[in-house]
Amino acid sequence: MDKKYILTIDQGTTGSRVILFNHEGQAAFSAYREIRQIYPNPGWVEHDPDEYVSSVLACAEEVFLRSGIIPAQIEAIGITNQRETTILWDRESGKPLYNAIVWQCRRTADYCDMLKSQGYEKEIREKTGLFIDPYFSATKIKWIIDNVDGVKQKIEAGKVCMGTVDSWLIFNLSGGKYHVTDYSNASRTMLLNIHSLDWDEDILEILTIDRQILPELKPTSGIMAHTDKGGAFGKVFNCKIPVSGVAGDQQSALFGQGCFKPGMAKNTYGTALGLMMNIGSKPVMSNNGLLTDLLGVINKEVYYSLEGLVYIGGAAIQWLRDGIKIIKDAHECDILSEKVKDTGGVYVVPAYTGLGAPYWDSYARGIRIGITSGTSREHICRATLESIA
Repeated sequence: MDKKYILTIDQGTTGSRVILFNHEGQAAFSAYREIRQIYPNPGWVEHDPDEYVSSVLACAEEVFLRSGIIPAQIEAIGITNQRETTILWDRESGKPLYNAIVWQCRRTADYCDMLKSQGYEKEIREKTGLFIDPYFSATKIKWIIDNVDGVKQKIEAGKVCMGTVDSWLIFNLSGGKYHVTDYSNASRTMLLNIHSLDWDEDILEILTIDRQILPELKPTSGIMAHTDKGGAFGKVFNCKIPVSGVAGDQQSALFGQGCFKPGMAKNTYGTALGLMMNIGSKPVMSNNGLLTDLLGVINKEVYYSLEGLVYIGGAAIQWLRDGIKIIKDAHECDILSEKVKDTGGVYVVPAYTGLGAPYWDSYARGIRIGITSGTSREHICRATLESIA
């Protein structure tokens, strides 16, 4: 019982992972579950918020079962998560009011265009470090409020919580006692003023979003909440465990790669592709289509980063498997690609949900060109892999 572990939750776009780290920082046990992708319309992407909970719960149960470790041996829980994905839920029942609108979703492109045409781009960019784009949480919140029956009335009654995936998981881990987020996740909502470190009242007014639905802001490192045995995770986390480190996936990866000094950068290959650089304690605006994020708030020190994101990386391989079904699993893409010396003149632009940095084109769509009668699935697999590079 004296041997302590850190339990980490990595809730990503395509699946959830739970890892137990021992005192030496080694990953002792892990478990993974995929989650279902929902595509109601072209360019729309959703998840079932309850699947975030059930998949993390299943992973936690598996690592405890396989390891023989019990919750009382967990010193703390850390969370990293897909960012921008937006959930609104009933504060009292804890039930989602609509599916989670995933960061990839383009449904608010026309609304973003309207905001730009009204001249808000400069103000929002200066305050948030972000371009006006459907990628971020703000216009997703607005869409749910305007399009889902009963949400406005519930907000007026003070019964609605909004959160990114970290907030939703913490709410469920704590039995509804904590509605919080960290600054790294908050900086991706397009609602946080990265200079004042607070929700921006002017932007909230522009989008007619009620501040009281937003989570309380917390430092990236430090105790944010505690588990509660009365919550959705109660049968697994049946004792009080602190949730004491939360960061959005790209910021978390920058820390994970040891980029602690300004000028250090990392490149992440996941569902998307993320290039991020630590720029230190002062925000810098890019002239070349990059975003300025809060890297995090740690020990009252504020850290910023520059980021360029490509929306589709590993998701392009998933599409070969699930969309057109020319491979059975991701590894088969490697095997097929190595059977040909090149792409045979085939090129892929995987803009399946628009183009991110530096173009920020919500209307771009994916293309495959150079196809001839001699093109094989091997060529298509290789071209898809090369598009990631």
